[in-house]
Amino acid sequence: MSIITIKNLSYQYPISESDALKNVNVTIERGKLYALIGANGGGKTTLCNVIRGFIPHFYKGDLRGEVLIEGKDIREWEMGELSQKIGYVFQNPFTQISGVKDNVFEEIAFGLENLGMEPARIREKVDQVINMLEIGYLRDKNPFELSGGQKQRVALASIIVMEPDVLVIDEPTSQLDPKGTEEVFKIIELMKKKGKTIILVEHKIELIAEYADDVILLSEGEVAMQGSSQKILTDERALAFGAALPQYSLFGLDMRKRGMDLGSIPLTEKEALEAVQTWMKKGVNA
Repeated sequence: MSIITIKNLSYQYPISESDALKNVNVTIERGKLYALIGANGGGKTTLCNVIRGFIPHFYKGDLRGEVLIEGKDIREWEMGELSQKIGYVFQNPFTQISGVKDNVFEEIAFGLENLGMEPARIREKVDQVINMLEIGYLRDKNPFELSGGQKQRVALASIIVMEPDVLVIDEPTSQLDPKGTEEVFKIIELMKKKGKTIILVEHKIELIAEYADDVILLSEGEVAMQGSSQKILTDERALAFGAALPQYSLFGLDMRKRGMDLGSIPLTEKEALEAVQTWMKKGVNA
């Protein structure tokens, strides 16, 4: 069942002479993880800004076509309503930190306070999220004294506590080391298991191959390719549109060119090992 439907969407920023998005048609189904990929400047962040309502409510410009959130046009949503429906996690976690709270517990509670929720209910919900994300050891720390990875986890917690149906996450690991990246993706995987709809902008293609259900490849403001991760991330045509492919897909494609077809092109290390083992067994039995 679709939660977001985008039809013939084009958008031009106020000071631009050309469209940043061109005739975009996308359907986002409830409970799936979608990865937006493509070269820088391809329109990924602009599309995220449309989905979360910043376009057209803050960035005016020229928006054409339809963007329906649960069947209601984006232009008809109030931003307050939409912010409870769609949570947005910034690329830089520093941007997400309010700057007005002295500890992590209060920082996570800040959005609920703005909604006027009862204090007892706020404490209950914040405790639940802190326990779920296993960040209890950060509870009393100053948000500005955290590492980048810790800040990003607190930023995610501050959105998750609002219980939005959709999470739009824009390059959450671009400034993180491998450990911080792993911790953030554990949270993303947890949200996926809880049935949240996730739209993720991410350049680390190996992680997309592992976690994403579907991929939308944007190039120069247009949807160049879209479909399952297996379909898009094993197709060499994606390279021509400025996207990367996982190393295991490239391995499988190279093997095929050399006359050693593994059958299906692998996406992950596990799939690659299984494909090679199956291929070797066939060779032994031939």
